[in-house]
Amino acid sequence: MLPHFETDRLLVWPRSMRDFEACLAMDRDPAVTKYVAGPWNDAAQHERFLRERIETSYDAGLGYWSIFARQQPEQFLGWILLVPYDGVGPEIEIGWRLNRHAWGKGYATEAARPIVDHAFRTVGLGRIVADIDPGNSASIHVAEKIGLKFTGDGKHDGLACKCYALTRDDFSAADAQEPGRSPS
Repeated sequence: MLPHFETDRLLVWPRSMRDFEACLAMDRDPAVTKYVAGPWNDAAQHERFLRERIETSYDAGLGYWSIFARQQPEQFLGWILLVPYDGVGPEIEIGWRLNRHAWGKGYATEAARPIVDHAFRTVGLGRIVADIDPGNSASIHVAEKIGLKFTGDGKHDGLACKCYALTRDDFSAADAQEPGRSPS
């Protein structure tokens, strides 16, 4: 069972099938999936893909969380993940996707901070990674705000990406400077 997190403005709850339709609707917005490869244009394949992602059990402490507005807990804003890279690992990936109406408000950064803290303090990971499309400046900005460092250019699903990582040592060093807060 994944933990729940609360921030000043957000509820970050383990994702479940109750979020299925909201996730589908979000993914159907081409602006939301512009930088992400996926089965977005094939309804049946998209539904299978999403159902599999929601129903997969990952190692303890890993999985997907749905993000909701604390003042309106029925308002689905998006999701955040901490899962084995490409579903198999060994690297552990952090990622996020938000509805267009939730962009530009700092929600991705706010939701990611407790997940980063959870990754290192609770799960005991040594490192987390994120691959981001070079054109996705908003996600690059989130990665940098939560402490991930650029490690080089790469490929993900055959597409160019910017590779980012955060180690437990870098997280601990940043946390020593400001206890209780993940790097920003």
